[in-house]
Amino acid sequence: MAVKVLIIEDDAEMNRLLQLDLEQHGYEVHIAHNGLEGLRAFHEARPNLVVLDVALPMMDGLTVCQRIRELSNVPILIVTAHAVTEEEIAKGLNLGADEYMLKPIRNIEFHARVRALLRRAQRSDDDNAQPLVYADDYLTIDINARRVWVSGQEIRLTPTEFKLLSTFVRHRGQVLTFQQLLEQVWGYEYQTEHHYPRIYVSHLRRKIEPDPRTPTYIQNEYGVGYRFVGKP
Repeated sequence: MAVKVLIIEDDAEMNRLLQLDLEQHGYEVHIAHNGLEGLRAFHEARPNLVVLDVALPMMDGLTVCQRIRELSNVPILIVTAHAVTEEEIAKGLNLGADEYMLKPIRNIEFHARVRALLRRAQRSDDDNAQPLVYADDYLTIDINARRVWVSGQEIRLTPTEFKLLSTFVRHRGQVLTFQQLLEQVWGYEYQTEHHYPRIYVSHLRRKIEPDPRTPTYIQNEYGVGYRFVGKP
């Protein structure tokens, strides 16, 4: 079956170009022109990936992102015409986005990001190789089930957040460099995005750490990378 992509974008010409391009690459494409229509299309199409504009009529893109994330872990790629600050990225991540891209969209980069997001959303063969669980009296991570609990309450992670956390758990006690994280979590398409590990680790800490300012689990190796320590 073809991979389904839902585009929620009010620019008709951009919709047409993206649809033609994606269909030529074998994707099944669904289009919505405003936020409310996008939510309806999401329920009907059950896409494998959502491409979402920020500035939408009827309901803004970040609100749509939040509503989708309440229902599904589907990868969400946000596109925006404005330069994005780290604070804006953090806000989008907090609402459930996986990725940002600036308009105008460059085809090669766009397809690279789409492939990377879909790849991160899939359960890899390694995930099924053997059961892998981390558990203590505060944090429980079941990699095979793709579920995480904090203080007994299940939390929702985006595909990118879960991939990052599972990478840390699989390499518990080891220092992972920024470059290793980019390659293992985001893929070769992101080798120049050196700010990504810092932004995403900071956001992940806010979800799983008792005190993100003094991390218990994901600790800094200054100038090198990060190490997942866990409790004894």
